[in-house]
Amino acid sequence: MRSETGFDPALYARFPTERRPDSEVEELERVWQAPRGWRLLTAVNNNYVGFWYVVTAFGFFVAAGILALGMRVQLAAPMQDFLGAETYNQFFTMHGTVMMFLFAVPMVEAIGVMLLPQMLAARDLPFPRLSAYAYWAYAVGGTLFFFSLFVGLAPDGGWFMYPPLTSIAFSPDINVDFWLLGIGFIEISAIAGAIEIIVGVLRTRAPGMTLDKMPMFAWAMLVFAVMILVAFPAVILCTMLLEIERAFNWPFFDATRGGDPLLWQHLFWFFGHPEVYIIFIPAAGLMSMMVASVARTPLIGYRLNVLALVATGFISFGVWAHHMFTTDMPRVSAGYFSAASMAVSLPAGIQVFCWIATLASGTIRWTTPALFVVGSVIVFTMGGLTGVMVGMVPFDWQAHDTYFIVAHLHYVLLGGMVFPMFAAFYHWHGMTSSRALSDRVGQWVFWLMFGGLHLTFFPMHLTGLMGMPRRVYTYMPGRKLDLLNLLSTAGAFVMAAGVLLFLADCARNLRFTKTKDIGNIYGGSTLEWLPTGLYSARSIPVVSSRDPLWDRPEIGREVEEGRYFLPRSVTGRRETLITSTVMAEPQYLQLMPGPSGWPMAAAVFTAGFFLALTVQAYAFAIFCAIVAVVSTLRWLWDTDRPIAQQEAEIGAGITVPISITGPSSHGWWALNALLVVVGMIGFMALFAYFYLLGIHPDGRGPPPPLGQTALIVVLQAAALTGAWGARRLLRRRHGKPPGDLPWMVAALAVVLLVGALWLDVTGWLGTGLHPTTSGMGATVFMLSVLQGQVVIVSAIMAVYLAFREARGLLTTPTNVTMDIVARFIGFSALQGAVFTLVPRLFPGG
Repeated sequence: MRSETGFDPALYARFPTERRPDSEVEELERVWQAPRGWRLLTAVNNNYVGFWYVVTAFGFFVAAGILALGMRVQLAAPMQDFLGAETYNQFFTMHGTVMMFLFAVPMVEAIGVMLLPQMLAARDLPFPRLSAYAYWAYAVGGTLFFFSLFVGLAPDGGWFMYPPLTSIAFSPDINVDFWLLGIGFIEISAIAGAIEIIVGVLRTRAPGMTLDKMPMFAWAMLVFAVMILVAFPAVILCTMLLEIERAFNWPFFDATRGGDPLLWQHLFWFFGHPEVYIIFIPAAGLMSMMVASVARTPLIGYRLNVLALVATGFISFGVWAHHMFTTDMPRVSAGYFSAASMAVSLPAGIQVFCWIATLASGTIRWTTPALFVVGSVIVFTMGGLTGVMVGMVPFDWQAHDTYFIVAHLHYVLLGGMVFPMFAAFYHWHGMTSSRALSDRVGQWVFWLMFGGLHLTFFPMHLTGLMGMPRRVYTYMPGRKLDLLNLLSTAGAFVMAAGVLLFLADCARNLRFTKTKDIGNIYGGSTLEWLPTGLYSARSIPVVSSRDPLWDRPEIGREVEEGRYFLPRSVTGRRETLITSTVMAEPQYLQLMPGPSGWPMAAAVFTAGFFLALTVQAYAFAIFCAIVAVVSTLRWLWDTDRPIAQQEAEIGAGITVPISITGPSSHGWWALNALLVVVGMIGFMALFAYFYLLGIHPDGRGPPPPLGQTALIVVLQAAALTGAWGARRLLRRRHGKPPGDLPWMVAALAVVLLVGALWLDVTGWLGTGLHPTTSGMGATVFMLSVLQGQVVIVSAIMAVYLAFREARGLLTTPTNVTMDIVARFIGFSALQGAVFTLVPRLFPGG
């Protein structure tokens, strides 16, 4: 099929058959070279950022593991005094929080940042500075959060932070605030990385890599990132609600004033249960790729695996109340969520059987990756079986909040994510290291971890069935729990010995390099094993199968000789090729930003803003917020500059444009992903409104007058019209002298949004409603808070637009800045109209 660019996958004959000049490689190396010395911290290449990401996430894994060892020492015998009750509460809260928020999700996101560009044969992911910002936000924010443990301010309410225990009445200190603001900030980093991954997978694949030829890991990361966009807004919202309740006395969760503590559980577990599958799905993608290499045969059931990944992501959102069976929910609801809990195991089972069939159909080489792959299948299957057990309501009533759940959770997470992670470390370390990790030592690492895992967590099934509750810092003697807990403690140290041995092997052999790595020592079949530099592959090949290195062994040599697309820098700047979403046909050339310290500055001051809010240093928080916004705008300033060259010849006689906008633009996709996040936060806020409406329908006064409501909606409609009109005016004036009309129309639209918001808030206050009087009132004003946030962002965008206009940078009909600002302002107007009408159409008075 021929596209509008003239690309045809059959045009291999149009590529040169001779080696291209080495001077082109030298030019690529010059353009893509990383900074030196301390300026290396400003690097944005995925090679560096991905490596830092992986190392940092593994550091948090080790730190959380040390906390677990402390807890196991405390529980090794009854009535131990190694940790006091308060310290133990902080340890288990930090252990769970760090493992779930600072290790599991960031680690799989880090592996994606590191591997995906090479797997897709892209120069880099499409927003490298966004990746850098996501990393620095995570590293700085996560480190500050973890160090709260050493100053006595660590949270102690569990990684789930259930109110009313975490309300200001029962937790008056700022320990809970560290969790709420710290986790909310860290989720911003995860969402930034998810947007980068979605656009990267959909738009930067090598030509010919259609959706049915993508590596399984790319499919897994795509589903993973979409799930983050849908699930993480729920935890962002519930942390906002609880922090506002604690800081300003808005009673979202106070049952004595029309709130409900169960609202927290609904919001939290809408994120919390998909979170388990968010962690598992990328690991499953890695497993699907590694079993093929281990067995030296193509993966059996590729399409079934893809469907299973998508089905797992979809069904997992219908399982959140699986964690709430003991809250006396209606039997009909319990039956539905129980059935969904059973159903979600089916696609996971499909993947496991595909892996087993692939291993059985090939010839297994019993290397370290093979051991971890097979061990993962065993451990994850055992965890899945106990998952089916706790999905049955009567059994869950008995086992809920006992050590049986602890055992089940760790079997699933260790088998479904940690073991595949270690397999991936050994399988792909040849991409980054000039020395090989020891396979003999690696096998010791596996057996220590595999044996230690069973010795630690299998006895917990028994202690749980014997009635030992979770989250207790000691227990009484004479209950037949002593030996089982001692075995669990011994197993934890055996497993820790395996991790320590792995670290020793890394210290002895792992040498990060981008000039002379080991290469494809385990026989992988996908494009990440092409010869690469900091610019990724020398030339971007045409892909004609799912296993290109196995099907065309000569492709590595041809790519290194520069025979395919983009063998040189066409514009003298960093570039990558943007391809179509489904068929991966070349569409245009994207100019990539280079090293910059602004993303790191923006991340540091964003972390400072949240930390200052935590300690109630509001003046410093405002300062940090201003600096963070200025740093962000400064990093964006250079990434949207028009250039004189409008088209580029990328190889095989194909010419593509350099700058486009609209639905084919990667910026269009990124903005849509961001709007999904903002929209989901609003959607969950409306869920909270209707939830409290059903429980406390008399918790608020009458709605504002109809005339005022109509005026508010008219102002929002005018703002929407103005946003789109500004975009059209800019296109219409192309070729004419620059004027100031488009940005002024956008600014006027923002003014209309501000006016509508002011009328909305004052209208509710005029009815006597106040956010501190009832849960319903707090929820109504929370909608105004959320709308205020997007209006503030719209105002910042309008100011930024004005500055670009003043510098003469809004001159083309395909200006990306104008397009994005107009569409975000339009979204703000639509959201404002919804938030205005819903409380008035469904009043609770």
